[in-house]
Amino acid sequence: MDNLLYWIGLAAVAVNALTGVLDAGRKRMDLVGAVMVGMATALGGGTVRDILLQRPVFWLSDQSYLLAALATTVVVFFAVRKLQLPSRLFLIPDAIGLALFTVVGTQIALDWHAPWLAASLLGMTTGVVGGVLRDVLCNEVPLIFVRGELYASAAWAGALVLIGLQTLAVSAVTAAWAGMAAVLGIRLAAMAFRITLPTYSAKE
Repeated sequence: MDNLLYWIGLAAVAVNALTGVLDAGRKRMDLVGAVMVGMATALGGGTVRDILLQRPVFWLSDQSYLLAALATTVVVFFAVRKLQLPSRLFLIPDAIGLALFTVVGTQIALDWHAPWLAASLLGMTTGVVGGVLRDVLCNEVPLIFVRGELYASAAWAGALVLIGLQTLAVSAVTAAWAGMAAVLGIRLAAMAFRITLPTYSAKE
């Protein structure tokens, strides 16, 4: 499981870095700006998780994550900077990154003996914080705060699926894949069918 978790983590870093560069590209940022946005998107959620768990920050302990984020941002920047891309293109890799990071964050929290509810929330945090930083740096309202399709709730549901299956003695690997599938499935379905949570509407 540790080996799988490591590669999922690297993939999550790369995918989230890609979404950061695509969003920065829509704002016509230069290379430095795109790299900063990409790195923040790729590393932000895991950094917050590790600080809350009081464990060594993952990209300081193993700079492979840092190199993966940096390499992805630079390669994607030069590969797509002259292309006309759909404005919502980044939402697909963003959903994938959300699924990957949610599972990694939840499993790490469990391994550090966080209670199940805290572990699920830390998994959700790992998944969404990078996107929040990306949107803030790109001067946009973060996706989790706008009246849009399910986002943070999709991550939380996937985290609970992972924890629930492990509680039922399902193997950690199977639970991880199921958790990722749940996050990705809910997020993509929400995007396709405009599924949202109820909103607060007070009468004046």
